[in-house]
Amino acid sequence: MDMKTELLENRVFDDIAVGDSASLAREITLDDIALFSFISGDVNPAHLDAEYAATDLFHHIIAQGVLTAGLISAVLGTKLPGPGTIYLGQELKFRAPVSPGDTITATCTVTERIPEKHRLILDCHCVNQTGLEVLRGTATVQAPTEKISRQAIALPEVRLLRHEQFRTLLARATAAAAPLSTAIAYPCDEVSLLAAVEAAERGLITPILVGPADKIRATAALHHLDISAFRIEDAPHSHAAAQRAVALVRAGEAKLLMKGALHTDELLHEVMERDTGLRASTRLSHVYVMDVPSYPRPLLVTDAAINVAPTLEDKCCIVQNAINLAHVLGIATPRVAILAAVETVNVGMQATLDAAALCKMADRGQITGGVLDGPLAFDNAISAAAAKQKGIVSPVSGCADILVVPNIEAGNILAKQLTFLANADAAGIVLGATVPIILTSRADDARARLASCALAVMVAGAAHG
Repeated sequence: MDMKTELLENRVFDDIAVGDSASLAREITLDDIALFSFISGDVNPAHLDAEYAATDLFHHIIAQGVLTAGLISAVLGTKLPGPGTIYLGQELKFRAPVSPGDTITATCTVTERIPEKHRLILDCHCVNQTGLEVLRGTATVQAPTEKISRQAIALPEVRLLRHEQFRTLLARATAAAAPLSTAIAYPCDEVSLLAAVEAAERGLITPILVGPADKIRATAALHHLDISAFRIEDAPHSHAAAQRAVALVRAGEAKLLMKGALHTDELLHEVMERDTGLRASTRLSHVYVMDVPSYPRPLLVTDAAINVAPTLEDKCCIVQNAINLAHVLGIATPRVAILAAVETVNVGMQATLDAAALCKMADRGQITGGVLDGPLAFDNAISAAAAKQKGIVSPVSGCADILVVPNIEAGNILAKQLTFLANADAAGIVLGATVPIILTSRADDARARLASCALAVMVAGAAHG
């Protein structure tokens, strides 16, 4: 019900007769049900868990009965009698389930007046869009005696921040294979040890903790983390830990590499060593896989962590790495937006020249597996309405799967804006080495840390599948 421009006027007791009636209708959505669960604390799986609900009596998610009853309260408080009404009691019988998508009409009809106390008894019932009665009962109210007329207060906008993309990702990774042995370089702070424990508990990895053994155990004890089941490879400092972790991967004792409490450059220096590292034929690049609640699909942002000022050749590898990752995620033909500040080629803006060149390289088969377009500004890449307003016709605009940024500053700022202003979760992974490299941040929550591990597990599985 749109309350933004509605004038709320009540009816005083003396103006109400037996037989007077009022109604309102509202479609019940999954968001309504979830929001009511959040407010009330009612997390009954019959209302929230589709898998469980499929085995329940009604075989699908149903709305809480009290949510439907709330429509009766809305009629009483806004229409009959309206503002100033005091709700004294009710008796309700729930006759049929309410499903997401049902439009429920609540009607209240006065059946009795009690003048000495200004009370009303009302018959209340709710029906769905087919006329099926879902609720029937009575309400007792004390009606107002003074006329009230007020503009309805505009309701705040409410958005439920769901992270379904990462839930799906975790489910796929844990179902795919046995946990993968993972060398974690210098896990000497709470965040990196917690990431190891969480990922092990979810069956994603089998951690090998590489670093000063005494310091690792002391950190675990300080933060009450149980690492007793994990193998510890003693290394005196962070540099030695990076070397040893890489060596474990080269020897086949670890299938994944994970950054601990050391700087990214220190770990990647060992990865890139020509004779002892994990170099592959392509260039290393970083991809954030972002679960943005307001965007309908996973959003890959690259490169925001490794390549500072990538050349055109670098960007070709960055794009191809991201496309390959998108394939692992099940995106058959990812749509790639090459970002710049404008949508037209400008000889004074290298990012636009690179974007045009990358699109032509895709046309010539130098980049494969995706659909590229650019230069595109950020708004045109993710908003079809913005692209239409600017007259941009593109198979990528408004539905991009991959955003390729011009440099590390742009990528880092974009990813952190999405994380801190749009409530996105960001899973980070480094591609282009012989094994996936898991990068987590101190600012990551548990969901993002687990998703980073899940990504690496899926990429490793695809490489050996």
